[in-house]
Amino acid sequence: MFQIIFNEISAAEISGLSTMDQLELLNQFKVRHEDLENIQGKDGRFGTIERQGKKLYRYRSKDYRIYFEVNNNNVIVHRVLNRNTFQDFLFRSKLPVNEDEALGNSKHFWNLIKEGEEAQRV
Repeated sequence: MFQIIFNEISAAEISGLSTMDQLELLNQFKVRHEDLENIQGKDGRFGTIERQGKKLYRYRSKDYRIYFEVNNNNVIVHRVLNRNTFQDFLFRSKLPVNEDEALGNSKHFWNLIKEGEEAQRV
């Protein structure tokens, strides 16, 4: 298993959830090497988002999405977002693609990730 590191932004996002949602999400969010090796064959909890050679992972749990990267044996969490943030985007734009593919092409999404990357780690 990896060590999970939150930055200031992702820590603030998760602390903004109800206590029960926080506990449930953190209890479920366990990342193992096996989870990341064959993402396409998994149950849909994990996904990848790529753009210009940068690869991020997505963890899906009920109404929340955790976007992170893996660096050595660390999972660095950049953002913790409600699924409706991007479901609404997909609905409004009527894109015939899946969520991860749409995010990979979204400049707004990558700006959110960049903001998370530049935030101080806690």
